[in-house]
Amino acid sequence: MPYLPVNVVNKRRSHYLLEAGWRADNAIQGLGRSHRTNQASAPVFRPVTTDVRGERRFISTIARRLDSLGALTRGQRQTGGNGIFDTKDNLESQYAEYALYELFKQIFQGRFYEVPLGKFEQMTGLSLTSHEGGMKIDLPPLRQFLNRLLALTIRMQNVIFERFELLLSQQIETAIAAGVFEIGVETLRAERFTVESCETVYTHPDTGSVTNYLKIERIQRNNIRTAAEMLEFASQHQGRLMVNATSGNAAVCIPTHSIFDSDGGVVPRVLLIRPQNQMRVPVERLETSTWKQVSTEEFVSAWSKEVDELPSFTTDYLHLITGILLPIWKILPQKNSRVFRLQTSDGQKILGRVVHAVDIQTVTGQLGLKNQLLSPTELVSLVKNEGYSQQLPGGVTLRRSYIAGEPRLELIEALSLADRLVAIGCFTEIIQWRKRIFIPTGDKAAAVLAAVIGIVG
Repeated sequence: MPYLPVNVVNKRRSHYLLEAGWRADNAIQGLGRSHRTNQASAPVFRPVTTDVRGERRFISTIARRLDSLGALTRGQRQTGGNGIFDTKDNLESQYAEYALYELFKQIFQGRFYEVPLGKFEQMTGLSLTSHEGGMKIDLPPLRQFLNRLLALTIRMQNVIFERFELLLSQQIETAIAAGVFEIGVETLRAERFTVESCETVYTHPDTGSVTNYLKIERIQRNNIRTAAEMLEFASQHQGRLMVNATSGNAAVCIPTHSIFDSDGGVVPRVLLIRPQNQMRVPVERLETSTWKQVSTEEFVSAWSKEVDELPSFTTDYLHLITGILLPIWKILPQKNSRVFRLQTSDGQKILGRVVHAVDIQTVTGQLGLKNQLLSPTELVSLVKNEGYSQQLPGGVTLRRSYIAGEPRLELIEALSLADRLVAIGCFTEIIQWRKRIFIPTGDKAAAVLAAVIGIVG
C-alpha cells in the first residue's frame, strides 16, 4: 500500500531521503508528494548520508536554501525544511561561522595537534597566515573551507570535521544556555495559558495600531520519570547510578560530547540527569565532587524520595509584548529577540516578543507603565535557575549559592531575623564556621519567600 489511509491499522511510514538536490523549490515539491490526502499521519523523513564527513557539505546546501525559502514564503526559517533539517545540518549558519573561526584559531595557534598549521595550508591551499606572520583578519569563507575539505583523504576529512562539529555543538549549546538561540517563531505548549493582565503601551498616531503588554500565567505538567524508567534508561545508555552524599539527591550519569578549553585541550564531560533537570559537568569536576556511584537499591530509594516530593504541575509567568513592535523595538532588550506563539485556555491565539522577567521592570518603566513587581514564584525561578539576585526590603538580598554542587536560595544580611525566618520555614546551616540562612528549594519555596518578604518588609 503506497500510503496509510485512515481505515487501516496505523503504522507510521519512514521515507529515506537519498538526494535532496540543490533547488529548494524542487525539494519542497518532492517532499510534498510523500503526503496523501487520506493519510492518518504524516511520514517521518530520514536524510541519509555516508560516514564520509565531507558529504555533509551537500546536505548543508539544501538545508540552508530550505531555511531561506521558509523565511521568504512564511516568515519563518524552519518552515521551509518542515523540520527535516536542524541547525547542525546547516553548516553555513552564524553558529557555523563562529565555529570555523575558532577552528582556524586553534590550527594557527598549534592547539589542533593532529593538524599542524603548515600541513593544513599545504593540504587545503587555504592560507591563515598574514604577511606580517600573524593570523589573517580576512580568513577563508565557510563555503570555500567546506569545498576544500572534499579534496582531502577520507581519514583527514573525518579528523577535521569531527573537531569542527564539536566546536559547532559548543556554539549552539552556549547560545541555548544564554537564551539567544535563533530558531524562528517558537510555539509554546503547556497544560494551560491564562492572560492575567493586558495593558496598552503604545498607539500608532496614524494607523491606530496598538502595542500591548501581556502577563500570562503558564501551568506545565512536570515530566517526572520513575526510578524503574531511569534504571532502564541507564542500562541502554551506559549510565551510572549516582547519589550526592551531601544533599541525598539522585542522578543518572551518562557520557556526552566534549568541549575545548582556551588552550585547545579536550574537556571530557558527562550529563547528569535529575528528576526535573539535567546539567553537563566536566569529568574532572564530577570526580572531585560529592556525587558518588551507588548500588541500585540506594539509587531507587533516593530517586523515589525526591520524586515523591515534587509537585505534579509547575506555575510560572511569561511577559509578552504583542501587536505593532517596530516603533518600540529599541526599547526592548536587544540581547534576546525571540518570538513565540501560544494559545490560551479560552482559545485566544497570541504572537509576541518575550521579555525576560529580569528586564520587564526596566521595559515597562520606559513604556510608561507602573512598576511591575515580580511574584515570589518568578523570583524563585530566576534566582535558582538563572543566578538573578533580588534586593528585598530591609537590606536583605536573595541570591543563589552553590553548596556541595547544589543550587540553594540564600538570604544575605538576615542573621538578626534568623529565629523568625526559621519559624516560617527557612533553615540555617553552619558552613566553614559561619551561620547562613536558606529558603528551601522545593515546591514550598514561593510560599516561604512570600512570608519572608512579609517579615523583612
